[in-house]
Amino acid sequence: MSDILEPTPHLHGSPPEAATPQALLDHKELSAAAFQRTRMPMVVTDPRQADNPVVMANPAFLSLTGYGADEVVGRNCRFLQGPDTSPAAVAEIRAAVAEEREATVEFLNYRKDGAPFWNELHISPIHDDEGRLLYFFGSQVDVTEFRKVQRLEATEHRLLLEVEHRARNVMAVVNGIVRLSRAETASLYAAAVQQRIQALATAHTLLAERGWLEVSLEDLVQQQLPPLVPDRIVVHGPRVMLSAGMVQPLALVLHELVANAIAHGALSAPTGRLSVSWSELDGGRFRLVWEESLGPSPVPSPRAGFGTAMLAGMIERQLRGSLEREWRSDGIVLSLTLPRAAMSQVSNSAGPAN
Repeated sequence: MSDILEPTPHLHGSPPEAATPQALLDHKELSAAAFQRTRMPMVVTDPRQADNPVVMANPAFLSLTGYGADEVVGRNCRFLQGPDTSPAAVAEIRAAVAEEREATVEFLNYRKDGAPFWNELHISPIHDDEGRLLYFFGSQVDVTEFRKVQRLEATEHRLLLEVEHRARNVMAVVNGIVRLSRAETASLYAAAVQQRIQALATAHTLLAERGWLEVSLEDLVQQQLPPLVPDRIVVHGPRVMLSAGMVQPLALVLHELVANAIAHGALSAPTGRLSVSWSELDGGRFRLVWEESLGPSPVPSPRAGFGTAMLAGMIERQLRGSLEREWRSDGIVLSLTLPRAAMSQVSNSAGPAN
């Protein structure tokens, strides 16, 4: 390397502001010692040579990268790049060298053994007294652990936002339950609220078992149906997966339908039958058909004991879906058209109080 550095150019720059006369005389030697002994990885490259190769590398750089001195000197620093190194970061470094200016770039590099590390590279040009470019000085900082901390903090932040979102969803549903539940006495009101909260709790358990990921519609329907004779209830449909935000509001809708069927509809009669089916629609939506038949006669009026406001609130405002009713001589058919994924924003209320 001595043939590269001789004759030694007169570097442009101010001497140290605080130094003894002897230290000023020893400036060159002290600078070389500091370069060698500092714990910060450093290199010097020579842009006057083809491909701007490394002409000096300190032990800290060799320790960081895992390369030996003979594997570093004479090569362009691009040997530290790898498959996931950002082309934009490389272009930024190339531009700084071409423009003879300082730059600080954070990007992914690779050690000799192939292990990746995040490198915060700072490069600075070195000129002589006439302003001619002589060398580029480069210092590296391994910021891999800092990046890990950043990712952990970002993950924690997203988790907190998700918890807040889920809590808002649940509170919106509970708010609707409390506001829209109706009963003739306080004890009946308390029982109605308790049953609806229990429906939410069972749905919460199902979500927890699935890791708060998607839940199949069939699992949710089966969870909310009463344990009656199997031939009285028929459930069928393709595999439809629901987002976590859909599960609890839809569980409450199913609870209302089941409660009404038991109290007033098909499941209140020994011969009553219930069919629950669904099909997929375009646009990420599905249609659930709830059909009760062979129920008591006369058929209840559309508002008798049906939790109309609760259903409308959950389906139309919370789930952003639609509900169609068809009253027949021996029962009722309800068609629910719903999205498979929850909306990003939820209503603060399950529906209008009525």
